[in-house]
Amino acid sequence: MNTEKSFPYSHIVGYLISLALTFATLLVAFKTALPKGTIMLILAAFAVAQAGLQLVMFMHMTEGEDRDSKVVHTIYAIFMAAVIVFGSIWVLTAGHPIY
Repeated sequence: MNTEKSFPYSHIVGYLISLALTFATLLVAFKTALPKGTIMLILAAFAVAQAGLQLVMFMHMTEGEDRDSKVVHTIYAIFMAAVIVFGSIWVLTAGHPIY
């Protein structure tokens, strides 16, 4: 086990990329004249990129002996979150009358 501490270059790079994604999101949201649907798609893409960056750079998803287990559990959690969100939207917008 390597216990030597070194300068956390990967954390600095991850932080700078996170800041760039945050500022890009703000720029798209407040300074463009794109249609609202396009802006929402761009913001969603930046959010997914930011989440992936956080998982890899700060939560060390690709490190350690149980790396495969972490990835499988994360994919399952993302799938379940998507089912809950999109299922709720589908049920709430189905247009069926409430009895």
